[in-house]
Amino acid sequence: MTPRALDPFFAFPQALRAVGYPASPDRTETFITAVGLLGPKGMTDIRRAAHAVYGPGPERAQMFDAVFDSIFLGRSIAAPAMGDPEDLPQSYDAGAVEEMLMPEDEESSGGDATAAERLFQRAVTAGDEGAALRAFRRALPKSLPRRRSRRQAPGKGRLADARRTFREMLRRDGEIIRLPTRRRLLRQRRVLMLLDVSGSMKEGTDGALRLAHALQQGGERVECFTLGTRLTRVTRALRHRNADQALMLASGLVADWDGGTRLGEALQVFLSVPRFAAHARGALVIILSDGLERGGPEALVSAMERMDALAWSTLWLSPLVADPTYRPETGAMQAILPLLDHLGDGSTPPAIASEILQFSKGARR
Repeated sequence: MTPRALDPFFAFPQALRAVGYPASPDRTETFITAVGLLGPKGMTDIRRAAHAVYGPGPERAQMFDAVFDSIFLGRSIAAPAMGDPEDLPQSYDAGAVEEMLMPEDEESSGGDATAAERLFQRAVTAGDEGAALRAFRRALPKSLPRRRSRRQAPGKGRLADARRTFREMLRRDGEIIRLPTRRRLLRQRRVLMLLDVSGSMKEGTDGALRLAHALQQGGERVECFTLGTRLTRVTRALRHRNADQALMLASGLVADWDGGTRLGEALQVFLSVPRFAAHARGALVIILSDGLERGGPEALVSAMERMDALAWSTLWLSPLVADPTYRPETGAMQAILPLLDHLGDGSTPPAIASEILQFSKGARR
C-alpha cells in the first residue's frame, strides 16, 4: 500500500492523459524521484520538477498548469454530470462557457435551477452588516463546538502524570504525598462550509462569502469550498485578514458564479478527493444552499449519506427557510431531510451567523 502523500503524484499523470497529454509511467517514476532528490520547500519546486520531467511546450503550458493546480492545489475541479462522457463540460477549461445537454426524461428536482455553466470573475460587493459580522467573529472562539484533544496538560484528571510523580519522589526520598494527574485539553472542532454559488443563490452569494471570511477569521480550523458546476477551495484566499483583499482573491478563484447547479455531483467530487473529504471527518459541516438542482435526488442523497457518516453534525441553511410557510417540496430536499441535524435560515449574513451560533451550542453528537 502506497503512502497517501503519493496519491497526487499518481493522480497527476492520469489527469494529464485524460486531457490528451502524453504521460508515460516512466515519466511518473522520474517525476517522483526528482521531487525526492530536490527536497522541495514548496509547491513551486514541485511545479518546476513537473515542467522539467514532462516538458510541456508553450502551446500546452497553460493547460498543463491548470491540471497541476487542480491535482496539487485543488483550486477548481469540475463536477461530473450524470450521463454520457460527451455530455460533460471540459474539466479544466476555465475560459469557455459550456452548456450541459440534459436528457429528455430527466426529472427536474429544482424548477429554478439552471443547467448552464457561466465562467467569469465576479466583483463581491460590500455589505452593511459589518457590525453583525464583527460581533459574530468575536463570539466564535467561545461558541464553536469543541472536542477533547490527544494533547495533555497538568491538571485535575484521571491520567497519572508520571514525570511529575517521579520528580516528587526524588524530592521526598521516594515518598508520594499526592498523585499528580494530567487532563486532556479541549480544542475547537473542524468547521467545513460549503457555499452554493449557482444562479438560484446569486442574491445572497456576496453576503455568504463575507460571512465565510468572518468565520475563517474567528475560527481555528475552518475550510471553505464553493459548489456550483465546479468545486473550488477558497480557504487560502479567505485567510487574508483584510476582507476586501480576501474577497477579491476568492472571486478570482471561483469560475462558475451564478451558473448551473450540480449540487449532488459536486459533493460527490468533494468526497472522492481524500484530502478534501478529510476536512469533513468529525467536523461541523455547514451547507448554504437552497437545494434546487436539475436531475433526480440520487446523487445528492448518496453524497449526504456519506457526509452524515463522516461529519460530527450537519447544518443546512437555505434562504427559502426565511418564509415561515416554507416546507421542503423538492425530491432532493425531502430525501436528505432525515440526514440533516438542522435546517435553518440562510437568507442574510446576520441570519446565517445567528443559526451557526445557536446550533453550535446545542448540536447533537
